[in-house]
Amino acid sequence: MSAAAPAPVRSGLRGALRQSPPLIWACLYFFCLLSGYYVLRPVREAMAASSDLQAVFPPVLINWFSAHGIALQDFVLQALFTCVFLIMLVLQPLYGAVVSRYPRRVFLPAVYGFFIVSLLGFYLLFDSGVPGRGMAFFFWAAVFNLFAVAVFWSFMADVFSNTQARAVYGYIGAAGTLGAFLGPIITSALVQRVGIANLMLVSAGFLTACLGCIWRLRLWAVAREQEQQLASGETPMGGSVLDGLKLIAREPLLRWLAVLVLFGVGIGTLLYNEQASIVRRLYTDPAASTAFFSRVDLAVNALTLILQLGLTRWLLSRHGIAPALLIPGFAIIIGFSVLAASPLPMLVALVQIMTRASEFSLAKPARETIFTRVDRQWRYKAGAAIDTVVYRGADLTFAWVHKGLSLFGSHAVFAGGLVVAGIMTTAAFGLLHEEKKLPAERPE
Repeated sequence: MSAAAPAPVRSGLRGALRQSPPLIWACLYFFCLLSGYYVLRPVREAMAASSDLQAVFPPVLINWFSAHGIALQDFVLQALFTCVFLIMLVLQPLYGAVVSRYPRRVFLPAVYGFFIVSLLGFYLLFDSGVPGRGMAFFFWAAVFNLFAVAVFWSFMADVFSNTQARAVYGYIGAAGTLGAFLGPIITSALVQRVGIANLMLVSAGFLTACLGCIWRLRLWAVAREQEQQLASGETPMGGSVLDGLKLIAREPLLRWLAVLVLFGVGIGTLLYNEQASIVRRLYTDPAASTAFFSRVDLAVNALTLILQLGLTRWLLSRHGIAPALLIPGFAIIIGFSVLAASPLPMLVALVQIMTRASEFSLAKPARETIFTRVDRQWRYKAGAAIDTVVYRGADLTFAWVHKGLSLFGSHAVFAGGLVVAGIMTTAAFGLLHEEKKLPAERPE
């Protein structure tokens, strides 16, 4: 089977779907991917906010903290984020080795196959109530959220050109948001009826559908590479397993992108930790806290979908990436200014919704269009390093920053967040300056 390269997209959603058959498969792919993740996201949140240490941590870890006179319940998120970062340091070179030595048709299915098999293992852990299952699942969800989504967007830049990406990435993001809508609905409807363990099987089913979409989209990626005489993704990239980190250190554009992600994640981590503290005080039942987080996710996804369908494509196509990068930064500064003055629980939830929605609908698609204009080493290696090591390094750093600031109260947390938001916005300006130096289409 063969496929023609994607055609330029110049009309609305209905016309875009008619003009660009791969857009249909890309939307289905992202829909299934985020459906599978958002079925499980509330489970992760509930584990992180759980007051049942036996469910979260293995007995050996609980006993070690107890023997050293440390109250583990006071350092749940800090302990989890520290371990996640260490795991990312190990996995990043392994991922670099896979994408360097194997062609696209091998490493893409391998990544998702690993996650599917591991979900079957978690079904057994949760079904039997093994102590420490919460920590293991938190680690898995953190890895899945970053690697699976990073691989998706890297693959999209193989399928679509820069012009096409600006026209369709908003639609693809909207399809993912619909999947993110469906996931919490499934969780809210099923978790108290069938239990958490069976949700693992539901998610595995969605990821299996992603494999079919990958197989189909690869045909258009190959056709585009042949038609435009680009470097083929059907051959291994070669190079070192640490090329991604080396590129970030060497290239100004990637450095600004890394700084932008670092402090953008810092904003999210400060809000996430503050929200987790509130939920820990208000909810003691894991199912109830899972339901709460699913409602927050629904609100985030509703706002995200509205922005993606009504604003993202127009901004990117008409005005480039600058507004999509800067609007979230200014909105976060306003939100944190309000919270610094009045850190009410409801306001924290509202700013959380605004922050995540602007990231998913505007900032993320804008950043990803940049990778359609660079070579595959930058995309699959440097991009993945930013989305994993830098991302989780930010989680770790700001989890401990939050711990220190929280000693002085919520006002101090959000005042510190204002500084972080200012640095993030400055990094966006730096990234825009470097982005202007890139050619209109990626050189290969």
